[in-house]
Amino acid sequence: MIRLLRGLIQQGLAKQVNATGLGVFRILVGLVILQEVFYLMYFRHLIFDRVPFVDQASPVVDLFLWLWAVLAAFIVLGLFTRFAAVGNYLLWLVFVGFTPMWLDFDGGFDQMMTGISFLLMFLPSERACSLDNLRLKLKFSSPGRHYQPRTSVSVLCYLLPLAIVLGLLYLDAGIHKLSAEFWRNGMGSWLPPTHPYYMSPLNMRWLLENEWLERVIGYSLITFQFLFLPLLWFRWARVPLLLIGVSFHIGIILSLNIYQFGFGMLAPYALLVPISWWKVLRQQSASLTIYYDGLCPLCNRTVIILSHFDLLNAIAFKDLQTHAKSCRALDFIPEAQLLKDLYAVDRQGWLFAGVDAYAQILSAMVYPAPLAWIVWLPGINQIAKAIYRRIADNRTRFLCNESCAPLAVNSQDEFWVQFSAQYVGTPRRQATRIAKFLLLVALLQLNSTLQFGVFYRINKGHATTELGQVLEGASNSILFLSHTFLGITPHALYMHDHFAGYNHLLAVAYKDTEGQEHFLPFVNEEGRIVAPNWGRVQCWWANIAVTPHIKRQRLNKALMQVTAFWGEKEGLDVRKTVFLLKMKEVRVPMDWEPNLREYNLRQPWKDIGTVIWDDVGHVVVDTPGIDLEAL
Repeated sequence: MIRLLRGLIQQGLAKQVNATGLGVFRILVGLVILQEVFYLMYFRHLIFDRVPFVDQASPVVDLFLWLWAVLAAFIVLGLFTRFAAVGNYLLWLVFVGFTPMWLDFDGGFDQMMTGISFLLMFLPSERACSLDNLRLKLKFSSPGRHYQPRTSVSVLCYLLPLAIVLGLLYLDAGIHKLSAEFWRNGMGSWLPPTHPYYMSPLNMRWLLENEWLERVIGYSLITFQFLFLPLLWFRWARVPLLLIGVSFHIGIILSLNIYQFGFGMLAPYALLVPISWWKVLRQQSASLTIYYDGLCPLCNRTVIILSHFDLLNAIAFKDLQTHAKSCRALDFIPEAQLLKDLYAVDRQGWLFAGVDAYAQILSAMVYPAPLAWIVWLPGINQIAKAIYRRIADNRTRFLCNESCAPLAVNSQDEFWVQFSAQYVGTPRRQATRIAKFLLLVALLQLNSTLQFGVFYRINKGHATTELGQVLEGASNSILFLSHTFLGITPHALYMHDHFAGYNHLLAVAYKDTEGQEHFLPFVNEEGRIVAPNWGRVQCWWANIAVTPHIKRQRLNKALMQVTAFWGEKEGLDVRKTVFLLKMKEVRVPMDWEPNLREYNLRQPWKDIGTVIWDDVGHVVVDTPGIDLEAL
């Protein structure tokens, strides 16, 4: 097995492709992490405080969150990428493993992000769309000689993350879905958006009321999850997989209130985009030609920076020493003045110099065009020209000699390549180590899938025999490690054992000084969880606090947290406010019913009790005559 796998991996290592897709993947992952960190900052008192705003968490939490935000920004920019990736992975381990994010505030995609973060430490994603490449260009270039860092990667950098992050996840989730009644009925994409706690604010009635279309989507989703991993290796299948997978996850973003999960799952699809598609974004011929002083260090650095950010390939850069005579537009400039400015010539032959040339550059690059509009504003334009003139007239130039030669540089100058050469070794040794890692991942995933996707479902719970209990304990120990460090975990999301019997919703309201009743900005009058509580907070309330099998201790704690957090946000004195606990009934059938979304939203609320804070900060939840655990 190792020998066969090693041979295939060696073939993949030998096939080099453009790294643009990998760079885009890194950027998308970084943006997902960055928005999640900002989300944690907003809800930090709800998630991390023992009692929100009263018994607060350590200030170190805030420090670590800001550090995490900086590292996520570095990942997006591709700046010190490997260092940022290592720090990001460690912070996922710390926050998911040692804070309430471990269980109560599980976002539903933490393990997937842990797995992605682990792989990101080893993927050469800095080879495209990164400031690390720019640093290398500036460091190893010299006048007349511009260094180009390596921009290609092994095709395995695309395929293996897709197989590990998406392929194994889909396969595990598909196996779990086979045991769920409403998934077997084709209603897997229909039921969650009809439950108020899970539906998005968009009215998807036009889709939910189409029974047969919902069945097609439900069965297609299961089929897709089983076929993704085996079809991934065939080039002809990748575009269909891309289009279908992106459609499914956009559907999750639009129909459910777990947008972070949807965007997190979309990020790896950048690796499935055909390499040739990225080339379409780049122009075949430049729309603007820039002429610069090739013997000016400042001019060379400027050109390197501009060309690095010219993502559309819209600009051609030429030095005046070699190409000035070939440009007719420059014939009218005296030779004594020629090297004093930067020039831009467009396709119509119009000549622009100095600040006007920079404005044309920004416009040609398209995405920074608003900066060009600012430069053209009266007043700003005159100031910019004065600053430019001062810099241009005082820059340093020198004659070309041995200093024009580029610094001795090759791939060995890059730290991570040095590390790879020293510790990874020959392509054969690399292939062997990758093969062993893949087998380890496969075994760990098999342990998770067999235990929770097969045996747990067959036994309807824990093992009954003594041997089975021993094996289950060993399996759980292995799963704990793989869950924590690699993100390998059972993906039994939105299953029948969660929705069956989920017929009661809870909400919290209060009365103002005039006796007017208001719902806290958490669960609204319809029973929907409102923004910004989507994602991690929604998962906590709908999957932990309020479930088909309510645990009174967990519910009381959650009510304390909700009233303390949103009471403070609403400017209430929680110790003088009587919060009303409301309940309404909804329907959760295992097969299609017409108008279910509207039915669940229209059901009336009834007051079932109160939530009161006493003078010493204790919370009393009183529901006279109602046993919530028996609902």
